[in-house]
Amino acid sequence: MKRFIPETLRTKQVMAISVPIIGAMVSQNILNLVDAAMVGHLGSAAMAAVGISSFLNFMAVALFMGLATGVQVIVARRIGEDRANEAAVPLNGSIVLNLLFALPASIILYLMVPWTLPFIIDDVAVIAQAEPYMEMRLLGVTAIAINFCFRGFWSGIKQTQYYMWVLFGMHTLNILLNYILIFGNFGFPEMGVVGAGLGTTISLILGTICHFILCLNKGKRYGFMHGLPSMHSIKNIIQLSIPASMQQFFFAAGFTMLFWIIGKVGTDSLAAANILTNLTLVAILPCIAFGMSASTLVSEALGRKDSADAYQWAWDVSAIAMVVITFIALPMLFLSEPILAIFLIEENALSVAMIPLKIVAIGLPLEALSMVMMSSLMGAGATKVTMQISMSTQWLLFLPVAYLLGPILGYGLTAIWLAQIVYRSSQAFIFVHFWNKKNWQNISV
Repeated sequence: MKRFIPETLRTKQVMAISVPIIGAMVSQNILNLVDAAMVGHLGSAAMAAVGISSFLNFMAVALFMGLATGVQVIVARRIGEDRANEAAVPLNGSIVLNLLFALPASIILYLMVPWTLPFIIDDVAVIAQAEPYMEMRLLGVTAIAINFCFRGFWSGIKQTQYYMWVLFGMHTLNILLNYILIFGNFGFPEMGVVGAGLGTTISLILGTICHFILCLNKGKRYGFMHGLPSMHSIKNIIQLSIPASMQQFFFAAGFTMLFWIIGKVGTDSLAAANILTNLTLVAILPCIAFGMSASTLVSEALGRKDSADAYQWAWDVSAIAMVVITFIALPMLFLSEPILAIFLIEENALSVAMIPLKIVAIGLPLEALSMVMMSSLMGAGATKVTMQISMSTQWLLFLPVAYLLGPILGYGLTAIWLAQIVYRSSQAFIFVHFWNKKNWQNISV
């Protein structure tokens, strides 16, 4: 490692890519927290229903999210190779693939909801609210999958401000629709959790339309809507995307399994876990932004055949991310109770969530390192490696331990969250090990 503290110019380049994404992620966090606060007033059953349904929906979307990784890596690589006029071609192909596969998949999953939820949730009251919410969210699977591909394109060409502005509009609309549809304001019917799901799906579809219009204007010189990838390029996209999709899918499935495990502990623990997860996203979503920045910078450097620069970018971005997330973690550590009280109105759920939130805060710096190093490996094209590490540590290590500590031994949510931090921190060191091995330098995309 040449240096740990990034040079000023390199820091500026990282921030130029990351800050708009961070702004978009902050907007996502605000949406998540406002949505949680609104649904929280409907009670713990509604909160639990939205929490587990959101992860089930994410699991469905994850099947197609890998295409966004393929888009970003190949777009940045083409920029580095001085082939900017071809940079949007992977985006064109990903949109077609999503329409061919994501759209029929969302319809099939929609029809399967009444049969799948009882296998995940035991509480009848939670199932009653989760089913219609899940159905509404599944209608937006294609839109969100395409939106992720646009995010990959904007990140790959280092024009992330466009992604940010579209998300600002989507989230503002989503909050307004939730306020109207959940509680029946402005003369609309009171729809409860169904309104929350419908509001989200409408905003996603309108966001996709906005991305298309914007990219028709700003993406023409990169080849947007002018040609599809060659068979060789499609092969590259698939080779990058399938491991990334499997990683996202099994990560989401693992979270669904985690919520099933927590459900065995109790409804209060399930409601608390939903809020803890949303609060954790307040911190780690900015790290996703830094990770996306690292992925672009690594891939672009490799396009220039500069593997030494690619190697250094991972460490430079990691240093920035760890500093930023430490400041974000401090309020979660020292102001746990007032933060949780905003979202949990029932005393038992609030009490259950207190110590786990402090545990989250302590583990966040290593979480930042893990996410940036993982994204750097993916930017280099090593998506198989990241998939193997992610799946094995989550499914072979964390989930069995969580089940043992929670439902079997009865140590509760605190023990489960402590195990989760240990597993995520272990991932960080494994990713660092594989990055330092440098086997990724000669991967062709």
